[in-house]
Amino acid sequence: MSNPIDGFTLQKEDFKFIGTDLQRPECILAEKDGTLWSADARGGVVKISPDGSQEIITQSHDSEAFGSSDNDANKFVEGTLPNGLAFADNGDILISNFGTDCLERMTRSGETKVMFDSVDGDPIGKVNFVCRDSKNRIWITISTMVHDWPSAIRKDLIDGRILLYEEGKGVRIVADDVHFSNECKLDANEEYLYVVQTCGRNIARYKIGSDGSLGSKEIFGPSDHGRFIDGCAFDSYGNLWGTHVMNDGLFAITPEGDLRVIFDDSSPEEVKKLDDAFQSGTVNADLILTCGGEIATWCASVTFGGPDLKTVYVGSLRSTNLPYFTAPVAGLPMVHWNESH
Repeated sequence: MSNPIDGFTLQKEDFKFIGTDLQRPECILAEKDGTLWSADARGGVVKISPDGSQEIITQSHDSEAFGSSDNDANKFVEGTLPNGLAFADNGDILISNFGTDCLERMTRSGETKVMFDSVDGDPIGKVNFVCRDSKNRIWITISTMVHDWPSAIRKDLIDGRILLYEEGKGVRIVADDVHFSNECKLDANEEYLYVVQTCGRNIARYKIGSDGSLGSKEIFGPSDHGRFIDGCAFDSYGNLWGTHVMNDGLFAITPEGDLRVIFDDSSPEEVKKLDDAFQSGTVNADLILTCGGEIATWCASVTFGGPDLKTVYVGSLRSTNLPYFTAPVAGLPMVHWNESH
């Protein structure tokens, strides 16, 4: 059977757009009825209905106390920053808050509680992403223990973690060797947890033990993409799709580990500028703010949706809408896809 993505690439004109005036729509959840839920920097999510109408659902706990910032650089490290999203088994939304450094649980009307902000008595760190599996276990990635995360974009700092939360058992650290952990996903059989190493510029995977423990880290696909990676998602064939961020674009890694570049919204000059800074240890917020493409500026995530799971939505950190396109293969259904709430 040939791979359905063989020869598949995208140009700028292949994208359509949905949503308006979104703020930092980093992660997108898609439901079977066509509803989309997008993380939003105003403190909550934006619900986009199938007809395109939208409403913001803001968190009703004390998130206002965290404040927000209009400064371009500061707003990526201060205030409430809903980042990764996942549906709980009852339809609530789990939010990894990249600004307040905690995992939150929000009802669909906005009532929010902090699930935890520490592990083993210590602050949790820079919470990036959350994902739930079929056993109702919750996997959480911690990018770094440095609050000012742009200063953690370094070759020599490997302090990212993976946490596992189980009802009745609490939260525990299951890996502590991740090079700026970002999104994570499980394969179809939930045999491995795949984790983006943004500053490793690759994707790692860990074999999952029966008790939720993780085996040793191994690299899946290229050992160095030459650019930073943010999000990932499996399709039903077994390709792992992902986003290149700041040097924006989309890629897929085949089950055999081969890299396929699907869309590139960067320039060689921009790639070299960022790579030179990374190699010399001089990456900072001012530099990265000069980078980014036109379609999904700071391309952050890919989400398969639509009735046939072939519509792919692209989340970002700096765009105000959601680009989408039609893929030649359906996505791997997320655990919530066939649940009714």
